Amino acid sequence: MIEATCHCGAVHITLETAPAEVTDCNCSICRRYGALWAYDSPRRVQVTPPEGATDIYVRGERLIEFHRCKTCGCVTHWTAVDTSIDRMGVNVRLMPPEVLAAARVKHLDGADTWTERYDS
Repeated sequence: MIEATCHCGAVHITLETAPAEVTDCNCSICRRYGALWAYDSPRRVQVTPPEGATDIYVRGERLIEFHRCKTCGCVTHWTAVDTSIDRMGVNVRLMPPEVLAAARVKHLDGADTWTERYDS
Protein backbone atom coordinates (compact mmCIF):
# COMPACT_ATOMS: atom_id res chain seq x y z
CA MET A 1 0.00 0.00 0.00
CA ILE A 2 1.16 3.51 -0.81
CA GLU A 3 0.08 6.45 1.32
CA ALA A 4 -0.31 10.07 0.24
CA THR A 5 -1.23 12.89 2.60
CA CYS A 6 -1.70 16.61 2.37
CA HIS A 7 0.69 18.78 4.41
CA CYS A 8 -1.51 18.98 7.52
CA GLY A 9 -2.57 15.32 7.35
CA ALA A 10 -6.32 15.95 7.11
CA VAL A 11 -6.61 14.14 3.75
CA HIS A 12 -5.20 10.61 3.40
CA ILE A 13 -5.11 8.69 0.13
CA THR A 14 -4.15 5.04 -0.15
CA LEU A 15 -3.28 3.26 -3.40
CA GLU A 16 -2.91 -0.50 -3.70
CA THR A 17 0.43 -0.22 -5.52
CA ALA A 18 3.03 2.43 -6.28
CA PRO A 19 2.52 4.10 -9.66
CA ALA A 20 4.95 2.94 -12.33
CA GLU A 21 4.20 6.08 -14.36
CA VAL A 22 3.17 9.62 -13.49
CA THR A 23 1.96 12.40 -15.75
CA ASP A 24 3.33 15.92 -15.82
CA CYS A 25 0.70 17.98 -17.67
CA ASN A 26 1.17 21.58 -18.75
CA CYS A 27 -2.49 22.49 -19.26
CA SER A 28 -3.68 25.76 -17.76
CA ILE A 29 -4.65 24.23 -14.42
CA CYS A 30 -2.07 21.46 -13.92
CA ARG A 31 0.87 23.79 -14.51
CA ARG A 32 -0.53 26.14 -11.87
CA TYR A 33 -1.09 23.32 -9.39
CA GLY A 34 2.38 21.86 -9.97
CA ALA A 35 0.94 18.39 -9.52
CA LEU A 36 2.19 15.12 -10.98
CA TRP A 37 -0.68 12.74 -11.54
CA ALA A 38 -0.94 8.99 -11.02
CA TYR A 39 -4.08 7.58 -12.63
CA ASP A 40 -6.08 4.68 -11.25
CA SER A 41 -9.58 3.35 -10.84
CA PRO A 42 -11.52 5.00 -8.00
CA ARG A 43 -12.34 1.44 -6.89
CA ARG A 44 -8.66 0.87 -6.07
CA VAL A 45 -8.01 4.20 -4.34
CA GLN A 46 -9.15 5.02 -0.84
CA VAL A 47 -9.61 8.71 0.02
CA THR A 48 -10.31 9.27 3.69
CA PRO A 49 -10.78 12.90 4.54
CA PRO A 50 -13.05 13.81 7.40
CA GLU A 51 -16.43 14.99 6.12
CA GLY A 52 -15.96 18.35 4.43
CA ALA A 53 -12.14 18.27 4.53
CA THR A 54 -11.75 19.19 0.85
CA ASP A 55 -12.87 22.06 -1.32
CA ILE A 56 -13.80 21.17 -4.88
CA TYR A 57 -13.07 23.19 -8.00
CA VAL A 58 -14.75 22.28 -11.28
CA ARG A 59 -13.32 24.06 -14.29
CA GLY A 60 -15.03 25.23 -17.47
CA GLU A 61 -15.98 21.96 -19.21
CA ARG A 62 -17.32 20.59 -15.90
CA LEU A 63 -15.67 17.20 -16.45
CA ILE A 64 -13.25 16.99 -13.53
CA GLU A 65 -13.53 17.88 -9.85
CA PHE A 66 -10.20 19.00 -8.40
CA HIS A 67 -9.96 18.44 -4.63
CA ARG A 68 -7.78 20.40 -2.22
CA CYS A 69 -7.46 20.30 1.55
CA LYS A 70 -9.47 23.09 3.21
CA THR A 71 -6.84 23.46 5.93
CA CYS A 72 -3.45 23.47 4.19
CA GLY A 73 -4.53 24.00 0.57
CA CYS A 74 -2.69 21.05 -0.99
CA VAL A 75 -4.24 19.75 -4.21
CA THR A 76 -4.82 16.10 -3.39
CA HIS A 77 -6.68 14.44 -6.26
CA TRP A 78 -9.21 14.79 -9.01
CA THR A 79 -12.31 12.76 -9.81
CA ALA A 80 -14.55 12.66 -12.86
CA VAL A 81 -17.88 14.47 -12.56
CA ASP A 82 -19.42 11.53 -14.45
CA THR A 83 -19.10 8.75 -11.88
CA SER A 84 -19.34 6.08 -14.59
CA ILE A 85 -15.81 7.05 -15.67
CA ASP A 86 -13.40 4.58 -14.08
CA ARG A 87 -10.44 6.95 -13.69
CA MET A 88 -9.14 9.44 -11.18
CA GLY A 89 -5.88 11.23 -10.56
CA VAL A 90 -3.84 11.34 -7.35
CA ASN A 91 -1.17 13.98 -6.79
CA VAL A 92 2.05 11.96 -6.49
CA ARG A 93 3.83 14.93 -4.91
CA LEU A 94 1.95 14.00 -1.73
CA MET A 95 3.62 10.57 -1.62
CA PRO A 96 7.05 9.76 -0.17
CA PRO A 97 9.84 11.07 -2.47
CA GLU A 98 11.11 7.56 -3.23
CA VAL A 99 7.76 6.69 -4.86
CA LEU A 100 8.15 9.53 -7.35
CA ALA A 101 11.84 8.75 -7.88
CA ALA A 102 10.96 5.20 -8.98
CA ALA A 103 8.25 6.24 -11.44
CA ARG A 104 8.65 7.02 -15.12
CA VAL A 105 7.54 10.60 -15.92
CA LYS A 106 5.34 11.17 -18.96
CA HIS A 107 5.05 14.77 -20.17
CA LEU A 108 1.63 15.62 -21.59
CA ASP A 109 1.25 18.75 -23.68
CA GLY A 110 -2.25 19.49 -22.44
CA ALA A 111 -1.82 23.16 -23.32
CA ASP A 112 -1.58 22.70 -27.06
CA THR A 113 -1.06 19.44 -28.96
CA TRP A 114 -2.15 16.74 -26.45
CA THR A 115 0.97 14.78 -27.41
CA GLU A 116 2.99 12.77 -24.91
CA ARG A 117 6.73 12.28 -24.51
CA TYR A 118 9.05 10.64 -22.01
CA ASP A 119 12.38 11.82 -20.69
CA SER A 120 15.31 10.06 -22.32
